[in-house]
Amino acid sequence: MTTSPNTTSTDLGAALRHLLLALAASLVGYAVYDGGYLITVVGFSLIYTVFVTGLNVFMGYAGQTSFGQNAFAAIGAYASAVLTATYGWPPLAAVAAGLAGSVVCAALVGFPTLRLKGHYLAMATLAIGLIVYEAIVQWRSLTNGYMGISGIPPIGIGSYEIASERGQLLFLAIVAALGVFASWLLRNSRFGRALVALSGSEEAARALGINVRRYKLAAFVISAVYASLAGSLFVHFVGFVSPEIVGMHMVILAFTMLYIGGIGTTIGPLVGAIVISLLPETFRTLKDYQDLIYGVALIVILIYAPGGIASLGAALRLPRPAGKPAPANKAGATAS
Repeated sequence: MTTSPNTTSTDLGAALRHLLLALAASLVGYAVYDGGYLITVVGFSLIYTVFVTGLNVFMGYAGQTSFGQNAFAAIGAYASAVLTATYGWPPLAAVAAGLAGSVVCAALVGFPTLRLKGHYLAMATLAIGLIVYEAIVQWRSLTNGYMGISGIPPIGIGSYEIASERGQLLFLAIVAALGVFASWLLRNSRFGRALVALSGSEEAARALGINVRRYKLAAFVISAVYASLAGSLFVHFVGFVSPEIVGMHMVILAFTMLYIGGIGTTIGPLVGAIVISLLPETFRTLKDYQDLIYGVALIVILIYAPGGIASLGAALRLPRPAGKPAPANKAGATAS
């Protein structure tokens, strides 16, 4: 019996996904064992995994563009910071308040904004992020402006706080794993297939009976929920928040992680967040050449894995026998 190229590609893709997940789990386990600075680096990568997973729902699954996801991260971060550090709320209640605020804001802003397409939608979402950033800076009586807010307690339930770094890292790993798993369930649901359909052609999706505006708005709100949760996790992990943390640098970094990991794939955000977080630390000993090596590494990855690291299995597809037609391009074939 011969193995078809498509079957071989699927097997390679599945093997690669299992390998990447095993490596990610091993990295978390080693960080818990080793402790120290590695816990901080891996913790940041897990927080970014949550953020980029939400961005992937809107950009990878639904095929839309947003430069304003930092706005919802800021809402979650400052809701947690203000309510816990200033008003003494329990962390989980503050996180829930941030999520609720982000859902309301995303629905109110997304309803008129998502009428736009392409570059216009990208510019409108960019404006959302800039508006929220300026509001944080200028609303000094609440946010303390550029000085930020410190003394934010770690995450916990009721009076119990996860004070140890190892405990916090395990908590972040559980949240990130649940976030990726929820993204996988969503992608393989009827809702996820509809998002993939409208990412290919909104007109064709509309002809199939898909309410394009409603699905785009739902994807935008889901993405905002992930961003808000990531913002809250960050401030409870670090204990501090300032406007720079949720500025445009966060958006650029998230875009890099998404494309390096594999946009449209389920585990791409996890892979991208870990790789981009570890690259500067890997080349730290070559301090004078760190930026050069970092840039070259990114270019090499983008050239030889344009679909992202998580899509390497498809890129390694064996050549088809002469005269054999190409397999059908299934919608969402990149979803892993």
